[in-house]
This record gives sequence, C-alpha cells and structure tokens, in this order.
Amino acid sequence: MDTTFSHMHGDGSVTMVDVGGKAETQRTAIVAAVVEVNARTLDLLKRAALPKGDVLTTAKIAGIMAAKRTWELIPMCHPLALSFADIRFEIQDAPPSIRLEAEVRATGRTGVEMEALIAAQTAAATIYDMCKAVQKDIVIRDVRLLYKSGGKSGVFTAPGAAANTVSPSGS
Repeated sequence: MDTTFSHMHGDGSVTMVDVGGKAETQRTAIVAAVVEVNARTLDLLKRAALPKGDVLTTAKIAGIMAAKRTWELIPMCHPLALSFADIRFEIQDAPPSIRLEAEVRATGRTGVEMEALIAAQTAAATIYDMCKAVQKDIVIRDVRLLYKSGGKSGVFTAPGAAANTVSPSGS
C-alpha cells in the first residue's frame, strides 16, 4: 500500500504538486447535484415569479464564475486556463427539485474535477440563495463526480451516471 501523499512532505508540511513534467491532455469533468425544493417554490421558479429574479440564469453564471476561480478557494489547486464551463439544469416535478450538472474542460497537466465540483456546488448554493425568501428548508444533495477523462488515470464514469445525465445545452 502506498503511504505517500502527493500534497505533503515527510515532515507533514503541505505543498502544491509539481505537474510540470506531466503531459498535457484534454481534461473533462462532469459533476451533478440536486436541489430539493417544495412544490410551491418550484412553481414560482417555473413561472419566473421568485422575488430575487431569474434563478437558473443567475445560478449558471455563478457556477461558471466559480469554476474559473476554484484555484483561489482550494489551497493546493492549480490555476487553469479553462476552455469550457457550463451548468445545465433539469427541473423535476416529482419530487420537486432542480437537478444540475456542471461540465468543465481544459487542456492541461492536471484534472478539472475540482473546478466542476466547485461549479456545481456554487450553482446549487445560488439556487438556494435565490429561493430562500420563500423557502428555508431547501436541501442540496447528491453532489458527485459523474465523469472525468484525460490524464494518466484515463476515463472514469460513475455507476449509473449515463442514465442520469442532463442533455447538453449545445456544447
């Protein structure tokens, strides 16, 4: 069993991993999340009648902005030049919820999983923020990596992920 840690020296101090020797590859990550709301909140969202305005457009912008700034939030994350970031939504009536996916792409020496995770969580938190005036008990759940490709470890697809994927928005 390998007991070395990529972000830690033998003395316990932390470090950013040197990815300079790695090959550049096309990297993609897709992360999903679900925001559970009640039927009244979902109805208001669908009718664009929530007091704070256009929930999904605001959440999309917030998620994309978060993907671009992930390196500022996660201490050992590398700043990346993203080639693509998007948030897709699927409104579900039963149970009332908004399922979202964040997709991030870059060509580089390190993966974009963290960028997709932060994008999905920020989009979900923005939905919460935009809806909290009418509902306080909103639940954000099931945040998980669905897919990643690129790099030495290759392709990962979460079990059951293909059946749950939100249709791309013209990417």
